Amino acid sequence: MEDRRAATARLFAEARTAAPRDRRDIEDRIVRLNMCVACDCARRYRGRGVPSDDLDQVAYVGLVKAAQGFDADRGSDFLSFAVPTIRGELRRYFRDLGWSLRPPRSIQELQTRILATESDLAQELGRSPRPSDFARHLDVDLEQVLDALGASGCFSPTSLDAPVQDGEDVLGDRLGAEDPAFEDAETRVTLHAVLRGLTPRERRILELRFFGGCTQAEIGADIGVTQMQVSRLLDRILTRLRERLVGTGPSLTA
Repeated sequence: MEDRRAATARLFAEARTAAPRDRRDIEDRIVRLNMCVACDCARRYRGRGVPSDDLDQVAYVGLVKAAQGFDADRGSDFLSFAVPTIRGELRRYFRDLGWSLRPPRSIQELQTRILATESDLAQELGRSPRPSDFARHLDVDLEQVLDALGASGCFSPTSLDAPVQDGEDVLGDRLGAEDPAFEDAETRVTLHAVLRGLTPRERRILELRFFGGCTQAEIGADIGVTQMQVSRLLDRILTRLRERLVGTGPSLTA
């Protein structure tokens, strides 16, 4: 039985003299004949957060582009043209659409280059490449390689429901939350600056009114003035505070 490589070459030979409609049919046969090649190319990209079916579909797109763009007159083998085309399509997919969290473009592009050279470099070295090997092979700084390798989780970030190492908690339980005290701290800093200009009696009035919850009559009894005088004093104090805050602090009302 005719092998796939020979059958592909024969189909391209037929396509040279075929009418445009017939050529499209031949290209479809070439694609169907070599779909296993596309799947083999997609397999090396699995386990990186993209469903296998999606990877296969992207690889098929690359195979179609290869079948349509291959020039048999140049005499080269179709697979030597198709495999880089399919891999390029897969790398572009990861670069443009495969990120759950998108790092800087330079990191994305460097990680794509690392993925493209990983298997060849491993075969050349006879072991798994180290970050320094990638840096030397790609002629980039080691720190850049480390950043790119550290971004690998951006394709498939760890679930917040995943258990941590001790197995008792999940990752989400260890993440910090917004602290409402931050806003209070900012308010305190702002008020501290404007309250420094108050007299001890004015401070006492504010303390009794806003922290002690006292009525104006109770404040008047404490500082020895009438309720009406307390009302005027509060209005005067709060007006001065508002002017000093210039809209940056919370509104104070009696």
